[in-house]
Amino acid sequence: MAMKRDKQTFPQKGREEPENDSARRRLLAAATDLFTQRGYAATTVREIVDAAGVTKPVLYYYFGSKEGIYLELMKAAFAGLDELIAARAGKQGSAAEKLLRLCDETYTLFMENIKLARVMYSIYYGPHQGAPFFDFDSYHLKFQQALRELVKEGIRRGEFRKGNPEDMTWAVLGAINVAMEVHLGHTELQLGREGLARVLKVIFRGISAEKGRRK
Repeated sequence: MAMKRDKQTFPQKGREEPENDSARRRLLAAATDLFTQRGYAATTVREIVDAAGVTKPVLYYYFGSKEGIYLELMKAAFAGLDELIAARAGKQGSAAEKLLRLCDETYTLFMENIKLARVMYSIYYGPHQGAPFFDFDSYHLKFQQALRELVKEGIRRGEFRKGNPEDMTWAVLGAINVAMEVHLGHTELQLGREGLARVLKVIFRGISAEKGRRK
């Protein structure tokens, strides 16, 4: 449900004017922290603007509502994933190297947006919080398709053995999903970038066209 707009037209004296982009950045940062700490449903517009040091009209100017600022956060985070997927076409190397690079860059993006990742997981897997719909599944499927295409490339080029590309794709996808989810739930057990790379190389050896090949 959309938040009701404040009747006040302009920010109060001493607060940031709508034209000041630093106010927009502070609103995004404040909303990220509050959504992470309190959850989407429990966070109010008043709390966001107070934490950002602006008034409600400034939030409405940039985002329209609490729903709007949430959607902006999600779109910005997943725009980075879109860029990584699109950029893979111009990368050089073997299929295994491309897969390793894409997974590493995706994991790095995840770590850079760890707070938003926590918000996303809580909304996607947790109880309903009244957040507006965001199509997380489309990005998951897009990433999975990018992995699948690289696996098929490896099979065509004779790098990977002939087999079911879907099963190979699930193995790669499972590794990066586990690396992310372990970090969210059990930081003491986290794989990190190096651990993820080791696990992926084990998978690549398993699907290699050459038995016993070492990376």
